[in-house]
Amino acid sequence: MQIRKVLNSSVVLVQEDNGEESILLGKGIGYGRKPGQTIDRQPGDRVFIPLSNPDAQPMMELFSSIPPEYLDLTEEIVRDAEATLGVHLSPHIYLMLTDHLHFAVERQQKGIVVSNRVFWEIKHFYRKEYEIGLRGLQRAEALLHVTLPQEEAGNIAFHIVNARQDPAAGYDAMQAARLIGELTNIVTYSMHAKVDSESIHFSRFISHLQFFAERFFSGKLMDSQDDFLFRQMQQGYPEATACAEKIRTFVLRKYGVFLPNEETAYLALHIARLTTQEG
Repeated sequence: MQIRKVLNSSVVLVQEDNGEESILLGKGIGYGRKPGQTIDRQPGDRVFIPLSNPDAQPMMELFSSIPPEYLDLTEEIVRDAEATLGVHLSPHIYLMLTDHLHFAVERQQKGIVVSNRVFWEIKHFYRKEYEIGLRGLQRAEALLHVTLPQEEAGNIAFHIVNARQDPAAGYDAMQAARLIGELTNIVTYSMHAKVDSESIHFSRFISHLQFFAERFFSGKLMDSQDDFLFRQMQQGYPEATACAEKIRTFVLRKYGVFLPNEETAYLALHIARLTTQEG
């Protein structure tokens, strides 16, 4: 590949032999480089984003205007997240998280405090992502010499959760966290059950709600038209089914979406597992 433009020490614009242009991200790849020089393709530690990608132009503008350490920080966080979660994150995160981190440091330096309204939900319902966010704050302190508030770990987690989804799906981690919190409250108060937030039962329940939220906000709710499980839950676990019906009513009133019997039945099933502490 031939370098067309060096945006900073970690970002270059390259052109391949077939004429296609891409943004190449990687720590130190632009250091000492000049347009016209060639550079080898090493996909193991570099990120390629074609200029045809909708994020390409905003990325070029952002990376040309901020210190490269911010992108280096994002890359370290993304590598941590992909290794920890065993997933491949959308390249969209390189734009959104880098921009967020730059603005977060700017706000911190100016003494401007912006609270994350769903910090508690993100912290408790996306624990792995939140722990990655905490490590991200440590990396920020080492790379940028700035101590960001703990709430920023929640914001980093938010970007990671979003990057696990298809950007075109319209999924929003903050909306999902808020919904999960609302449904958890309904179950807690309706079932009058002591819930151990550290238990495997609670983890399973939250995991189900996370997948439910993904289906809900992407418009892919389960609806097989087979009411067998729903009838079984009504007969075997009437209290859990009644609680799931409360959730169905709440969701219809607040979000204008009627939950199919299949989704309601699975909610009842997981409510029963949570509140009866079955294995």
